[in-house]
Amino acid sequence: MKTIGLIGGMSWESTAEYYRLLNEFTRDRLGGLHSARCVIYSVDFAEIEQLQVQGRWAEAGEILAAAARSLEAAGADMVLICTNTMHKVADVVGAAVSIPLLHLADATADAVRASGLRRVGLLGTAFTMEQDFYRGRLEAAGLDVRIPDADGRALVHQVIYEELCLGVVREESRTAYRKVIEDLVAAGADGIILGCTEIELLIGPGDSPVPVFPTARLHAEAAVAASLSGARDDIPATPASC
Repeated sequence: MKTIGLIGGMSWESTAEYYRLLNEFTRDRLGGLHSARCVIYSVDFAEIEQLQVQGRWAEAGEILAAAARSLEAAGADMVLICTNTMHKVADVVGAAVSIPLLHLADATADAVRASGLRRVGLLGTAFTMEQDFYRGRLEAAGLDVRIPDADGRALVHQVIYEELCLGVVREESRTAYRKVIEDLVAAGADGIILGCTEIELLIGPGDSPVPVFPTARLHAEAAVAASLSGARDDIPATPASC
């Protein structure tokens, strides 16, 4: 089993989900008391968020690159950036280490293509929805990506930063997100990418008339598959006793 390195804390709410998912997927594959080998470097999101707002992406990239180097030094065999938005600096982070970076957009695109769909709506922060670093990578993988209108984008972004990143889950926001999803479906989307890891705290399959693609879950699943590549799935389960 390889060791998974996580750059987290953006926000810690979704990083906690990553940790849970990695361990659940590992247990599902290996059984018994098996859990994921992982190392987490959790940054201060307040610092990162200010750099985002100010457009100081190079400085944010250096912070995450330093985190990646720390993970490699701690024995990680791969690196995950546990946030969609900060994949804007994925190239900088990947270049800082000699171990592979598992790109979240690639895991997502693979899952969408495997489902047989191509036209997808994208929900995320304004950075993720409006800039090319994420949408462009999805489109390069053959997807037709739709985003909400300006009002919808503002709503989705606001709920992420003012509620979900603070652990606040409101039914009113779920209803509002459902309307944004309905509008994307009406515009031709056959699936919805939950392109911010916190959105999975609010929206699930039952909130959409078309399939949803939860990016944190897909990223974690791809990481476990990479961690266990070459390992036997028939390893005898550890007896459930202590």
